[in-house]
Parts: sequence; structure tokens; C-alpha cells
Amino acid sequence: MALAGRAALRWRARLPSPWHAAAPLCRPAWLPATCERPLSSRGKDKVDMSAYPVERIRNFSIIAHVDHGKSTLADRLLEITGTISKTDHNKQVLDKLQVERERGITVKAQSASLFYNHEGINYLLNLIDTPGHVDFSYEVSRSLSACQGVILVVDANEGIQAQTVANFYLAFEAQLSIIPVINKIDLKNADPERVEKQIEKLFDIPTDECIRISAKQGTNVEKVLQKVIEKVPPPQCNTADPLKALVFDSTFDHYRGVIANIALFGGEIAKGQKIMSAHTKKRYEVHEVGILTPNEQPTHKLYAGQVGYLIAGMKEVTEAQIGDTLFLYKQPVEPLPGFKSAKPMVFAGMYPIDQGEYNNLKSALERLTLNDSSVTVHRDSSLALGAGWRLGFLGLLHMEVFNQRLEQEYNMSVILTAPTVPYKAVLSSAKLIKAYGKDQITIINPAQFPDKLSVSEYLEPTVLGTIVTPHEYIGKIITLCQDRRAVQKDMLYIDENRVMLKYLFPLNEIVVDFYDALKSLSSGYASFDYEDAGYQSADLIKMDILLNGNPVEELATIIHSDKAHAAGKLLCERLKETIPRQLFDIAIQAAIGKKIIARETLKAYRKNVVAKCYGGDITRRMKLLRRQAEGKRLMRKIGNVEVPRDAFIRVLKRETDK
Repeated sequence: MALAGRAALRWRARLPSPWHAAAPLCRPAWLPATCERPLSSRGKDKVDMSAYPVERIRNFSIIAHVDHGKSTLADRLLEITGTISKTDHNKQVLDKLQVERERGITVKAQSASLFYNHEGINYLLNLIDTPGHVDFSYEVSRSLSACQGVILVVDANEGIQAQTVANFYLAFEAQLSIIPVINKIDLKNADPERVEKQIEKLFDIPTDECIRISAKQGTNVEKVLQKVIEKVPPPQCNTADPLKALVFDSTFDHYRGVIANIALFGGEIAKGQKIMSAHTKKRYEVHEVGILTPNEQPTHKLYAGQVGYLIAGMKEVTEAQIGDTLFLYKQPVEPLPGFKSAKPMVFAGMYPIDQGEYNNLKSALERLTLNDSSVTVHRDSSLALGAGWRLGFLGLLHMEVFNQRLEQEYNMSVILTAPTVPYKAVLSSAKLIKAYGKDQITIINPAQFPDKLSVSEYLEPTVLGTIVTPHEYIGKIITLCQDRRAVQKDMLYIDENRVMLKYLFPLNEIVVDFYDALKSLSSGYASFDYEDAGYQSADLIKMDILLNGNPVEELATIIHSDKAHAAGKLLCERLKETIPRQLFDIAIQAAIGKKIIARETLKAYRKNVVAKCYGGDITRRMKLLRRQAEGKRLMRKIGNVEVPRDAFIRVLKRETDK
């Protein structure tokens, strides 16, 4: 029987399979479309990059305020050049992160190589789509270092906004060619003539240089590409020079290690070459080079002036530093200047919910900070929350996006404490100056706040804020700014309806809810942007929280003396709601030094000791109550108030004020 069974199997194996017969023609119905091999790996010839000499290369970025249509314009440019096929599903093609698609904003600058034929000549256009929010301006400045020109997109309905001004000056200072584009001309309320006048008044660009387009409908988008070829100069570099490549971005792949995005400022790079890093001095062998279209497409070589990616077996996340210079082994070059390091504006503590997850969170942080190099990380620990980190961010949205990416990309849930800003103290005590080795220290944790007796002055960070608003909201906005201790520096009418205000703000006054308050007052029409303006002297104090006279280190905050009473009262009320009741009264106090500025009392659980007294003499009743009070007093002396971990989390977590 066994032999007969094997013979039957052999006989069946010789029969032609209907599945195999159909395989060359179609995919089985049960196999999902995503299982097909990508276009670049289906036997498709690698692109010969030598066909694009330096004079036929244009490197440019798209810059604009939030939601003015950068990503939509990038989608149309990709379609026109045949980089992606035209479908109705092409929305935010370059926004690859889940958080970008959910929020509808660009967080990471993304690059793509486009091939375009203009007047019979093939050109290579390297496009970088940049974020528009002020918190991600570091991404914009980094992207501009790999470009020779920019497309400045302005909404025909909204006109020039705060971040439009900031991005223009970033490009202007980098001496890049600027192509003004007025988008959304298909909207009912679009007024391109008004926007052209604004551009001429603020940026001194003639109105006839502006291109009116509708990125959504594809109107006049081809003119933008033609203008890029005519106006943006080719990169100044030579293939005959030694290899010099700038790492301007990098990501981590679990299987291939670090993938570095590079811009070549000289020479050429190919698979198999030995290269070195100017930063780490480590040697690598190039495994793969290619271009992004916008997906990775391997090529034989990359040449001077081109932008692409490189995989060279970098296994550690610390090996691909953004701003690093790569060169050929034994052919050292002068390193490129790299990037000015990002200056954190907001600090927050990050702790794992379970301390057993500490190492996993550490690994996730290392990989995510490789992709987002503007985040600074310092080790920290707390008695209540355990071991963790103090992270520095460029703003509040940056902090929220970073936390969301941790959850989505690495499945890590964390405790994020309330944001604080970095203060400075000028020391007067010779003993402290000797201990620190300098006369000025930076304070990012209230526990490090030095005593007033050993300090000559405290300094707080300031920012120069730009507000662009319709003129009818000026009164409300000026009142809001004055409430936040801001000083007016300038006021300019862009046109008859819009005003640009410039204010000097203390950073801690705008860091939590200023943007929300501004949008609320102006019915969503005002826009806000800020830049670092150094430090100024301030009357700062450390506010402690006491529970039955014992200070709770984790709840200490640094605050301006004018705001101390209101903040202390709010914190005491919040603690009263979150701390569980005990068998004795708990005094919750906010204190500045020895002075108590706010107090809430959490009443004790109390047994009804007089329940058994019905009638009889009053002295019996009073005796029982007096004995209970003595017991409570004794218990309060020896009892410790243990603040549970979840109460700490609820109080320390940033939440909207009542």
C-alpha cells in the first residue's frame, strides 16, 4: 500500500499544475498585491547616473507655512516627471510616517530624484519636501544645506504667514535662488493679486516673478519645473575631485543597519569602495548606493552634485552622525562644516511605565534620535518614577510627535513629565564657581536650582515672536501678549487687512498653551513663529511642594515670582484630587523658601466614635472625641505620606489648566 501511495504521488507530480501554468500571467487571488517585488528589483536596469553631469543637476527644496500645499505640490511634480503613476490615491506621497498622515503635517524632510526633459535635454532634479511648523525649522535649515534653490509656496487665500517669513530668511541667508509660487488659486476666496503685493512689499520680489498655480488640480505646475531649471544654478562641484559626501539625514533598518542620505560635494561613490567617516574615523565598505524615487532605487554609482542614499554596514546608531563627512579610505579631505547643533527650547522627563522596559526604551530612543538628531538626551532618575531621561525638544509639537513616534514605531508607552525650559544662574559664591569650573550654570532640573544667596542673578530664555493676524484681532492679541510678560518690538501693516507684530517673549510663557490661546482669540486666523533671542535677567524662584511639612522633590518647579501664587494654588488643588485619603489630615502646601503661599488640606478618614452614645452626659461624648483627636495627632507625627506613582503621573503630566 505504501509503495502504491508513493507511485500515485510521483504520477501526480508529473501532471502540469494549473497554478504554475497561470503564474506568469497573473498573481493568485489570495496573494496580496504588496507581496509583489518592487519595481526597482524586478529585473529593471539600474539608472546610469553618469548621464547626468553637474550642469544638468538641480537641487531644490519646497518651503512654506503649515498647510499651504507643499506636499500636494511635491505629489504633482512627482506625477509630471513620471516618478509615480497618476492616480487619485497620490496624497502626501513623501509623508511616509504614520504620524504625518494622521496629523496631515510634514514632520521629516523627504527627498526624491526626478528625471525631466526640458527643451530636449534630460535633467536630474533632486527635490526635498520640508516641514512647515516652527518646531521643525531645524529640518528645513538642514535640507537647505543640500540645495541651491527653493520654491517658496504661499497660499492665495491665507497670504503670507509667520513661518513663510521665517523660511524666506533661512533661504535668503543661505544665498539660495528663490522661486515664489502662489498656490490654491482654484479656491473661491483666492486673491493672488493681494498675495503678490505682500510678497513684493515684504521680500522685495517683483510681482511678475510669481507663478500662480493650483497644486491640487495641476494648473501651471509644469511652469514651476521650467523655472527651477532656468533659475536654480547647478551645484558647484567636480567629479574629478576626491570623494566628499555630506550625511544630511539617516534612518535605521533592522536588517541593513544605518541608511544614510548623502549629498556629494565632490568625486564619485560606488559599491565595493572603502570609505571613512571624518567624525568616528571608522572604515566601511559600501554595500549599496542609490537614489530615492521616492523609494530606494539602487544605482551603479553616484557622482558629484547628486543626492542619494548609502548603505555601508553601519550597525550602531551612533555611527551615522548627521553633518558627518564621508571620504575614500587613504584619501582624506577637509571635512564639510556640517550643521549648527539644534538648541533645545523645551525639556521634559521621560520614564518607562515599567522599569523592566528600561533597556528596550533605551534602544528605541537611540534609534529614534538617529532619525531625529535635534533631540538631546541626558540620563536622569527620580525617587518616584525611577530611572529615565531628560530630553530636550525644539517645541511642544516636536515633543508630542516624538512621543507618538515612540508609540507607533517602537510600541513603547512612556511617562512624559510637564515641560520646562533651561534657565541660567550667574554664580557669586567662589566655592560654587570652583566646584562647577565656571561662573554661569544652566539649570534644566529644579533640583539643581542654586540658593539665592550664592547667585548674583538668574537668567531666563527669551524668544522673538512674530505674529501675523487680521487687523480686527489686534486688541485681544496685544492683551494676551502683555499677560505673558511680552515686550512689543515692532508692528507693521503687510496690507490693509493684515498686521505683523513682533514681541520679545519669555520662553516659559509661550511653551505650554500660548499657541492654543492665540488661535482661540483670532478664530484660527493668526499665525505664530519664534526664534531664539538669548537670555534676560528675571526674578526667578524655586517653588517647593510640602506634604505635612516634608518637601516632595519631584514636584518642585522654577517659576517667575509674579506667577508663583496662581501656580502654587493650582498644583495644591490638583494634588488634593489625586492623593488618596489617610487616617490623618494631610497638609498640602506650596512654599517659597520658608514662606507658605498656598495650602489645601486633605481631610482624614474618621470613625464615628460617638455612635454608641445615645443620651447621657455630654462629658462622655467630649472625652471620646478628645481621645480620637489625640490618636490622630500621634498618627500624624509618625505616619508617612506615600504619594502613589499614578498620582505623580497625573500631576506631573502636562494637562490643560482649569
